[in-house]
Amino acid sequence: MQFASILRPTGLDSFVGQSHLVNKDTAFYKLLNSGNIPHSFFFGPPGTGKTTLSRIIANKLGLPFFELNATTLKIDEIRKIVESHKNSFQKPLIFIDESHRLSKTQQEVLLPIMENTLAVIIGASTENPFFALTGGIRSRSMLFEFKPLTLDDLKVLLNKACEKYSLSIEKEAEDFLIYSSAGDARAMLNLLEFASSIDKNITLKTLKELRSLNISDGSSEDETHYNLASALIKSIRGSDLEASTHYLARLINSGEEPRFIARRLSILASEDIGNANPNALILANATVQIVASIGYPEARIPLMQLVVYLTCSPKSNSAIVLIDNELAKIQSGFAPAVPDHLKDAHYDGAKKLGRGKGYLYPHDFGGFVEQEYLSEKPKKIILSDIAFEKTLKDWLKKIKEQNS
Repeated sequence: MQFASILRPTGLDSFVGQSHLVNKDTAFYKLLNSGNIPHSFFFGPPGTGKTTLSRIIANKLGLPFFELNATTLKIDEIRKIVESHKNSFQKPLIFIDESHRLSKTQQEVLLPIMENTLAVIIGASTENPFFALTGGIRSRSMLFEFKPLTLDDLKVLLNKACEKYSLSIEKEAEDFLIYSSAGDARAMLNLLEFASSIDKNITLKTLKELRSLNISDGSSEDETHYNLASALIKSIRGSDLEASTHYLARLINSGEEPRFIARRLSILASEDIGNANPNALILANATVQIVASIGYPEARIPLMQLVVYLTCSPKSNSAIVLIDNELAKIQSGFAPAVPDHLKDAHYDGAKKLGRGKGYLYPHDFGGFVEQEYLSEKPKKIILSDIAFEKTLKDWLKKIKEQNS
């Protein structure tokens, strides 16, 4: 697409969006300005500037730029690029799109390149690549999140495009372009380009004929999908059936992507219901798979079934409270050593180090036996008395009492 390519900025002064990274007072900007950019992985929604910023980095630092894709990447490609610049003053910047798809073999090839700074490696993905990357890659790189462009960001880009190509645009058409593009600059400029090939005066009618539904996570013209999605989640959390079903219908009517709705409801099933009703997460997961297979209009039915079930379920936020509390303790330095009798003993020499020795197998003691599992005991966790969570609490109590 010509508009997106031609309007692509070549410097930070014309780069739009991601102010949390490129403002002059940010750590990322200061690193770039110093010429000391780390190996990095960018992740975030499409059309938010990941490739563009990578090109700007290469341009600012004077580095040869090579753009690859993990889905088609061949190891020899990387080796040839590095070898051809072995004696060069400037090392190449190798940009790898879809980096969450890098295989372990590909990552192993990247490790010595990153370790010895034979090239600057920048990966990009629409998904958080953290769990797809090996520990070695993670320890040698930084992870940066890209956020959807704001309405103001998109308006800046739209004005630039209209000025450059001498386009006029109705106010309603401008609003539709911006809102329906869901923070994706490329999608907005592509739609504008197609519309301009029909008529230099861009109308709402033309745009809606080319894009009948909002893309990606969707939006409506008067209220963004974020507000409707937030209202849906909060209404379910508040067990208000009338409000929950209403906001779901509003999201569906505005063309909200069904998988986005189902994913949000899955998070709620753990965050706000959890073990008060464990079946909520099972139904939510099933709904994610179902709507991905069938799409609209049929997807509206399982989505409504799930919303009704979640709204009427007992609520408990124990899962998120427990994990956040434990993470906070660990991040503040609480990480006691694993007792030797709990360590893995299934490799040569392990038992010589005393690993696994003294472990008491609970099943040999009727299902429970008292032994040390943490060398330093944190504050005792108390489960709630809400619905099925009380049952779990009672089970745990009975397990510990049976052999005491």
